[in-house]
Amino acid sequence: MAGELEDIGTRLREERERVGISQRELARRIGLSASMISQLESGQSKPSVSTLYAIVTELGVSLDEVFRGTEEHASVERAAGEPSGSAEQDPVVHPEERHVIDLASGVRWERLTSHRHEDVDFLHVIYDVGGSSAGDTMMMRHPGREYGYVLSGHLGVQLGFEEHKLGPGDSIGFDSTQPHRLWNLGEEPVHGIWFVVGRDG
Repeated sequence: MAGELEDIGTRLREERERVGISQRELARRIGLSASMISQLESGQSKPSVSTLYAIVTELGVSLDEVFRGTEEHASVERAAGEPSGSAEQDPVVHPEERHVIDLASGVRWERLTSHRHEDVDFLHVIYDVGGSSAGDTMMMRHPGREYGYVLSGHLGVQLGFEEHKLGPGDSIGFDSTQPHRLWNLGEEPVHGIWFVVGRDG
């Protein structure tokens, strides 16, 4: 995809430096090693869903600001003589125009909005076979409330001590501050539509 974000590590490093904390301090705050933060920022490793949420939450950054790294590059290329109605203002996003982040553990996020909206993450999510938001024994939590709708495949969702199985047409909503984990239950990729509302609050 044209909007695939290859420099997610660079964007995370820029935001960490903007906040003014070291790799070691960020690692301490979110429970990772400083070497892992270094690998993520240099592009040697990709973050999992849970790690990315932990980092952006700690840095006070929206996911849109991470995605926007691609937009800023594109806006420079369009600057010379581009009419004011650029793709950034266009309310329609075609599949080939989506900004994409490929995460560790077989998870892909495609942003479904063409503009920045700080209070909502609106995503097409894909969990590949064996894909999960975190390791088998790990859960994540962050501010906001999540709403998901499964288009195809079968998705497991653990909320605290409860497990739920979602198939095509099933939907779910839950408070993101409770520990949760999502994973592919079947032998085909899971496609879904996901909203996270109020994550910055």
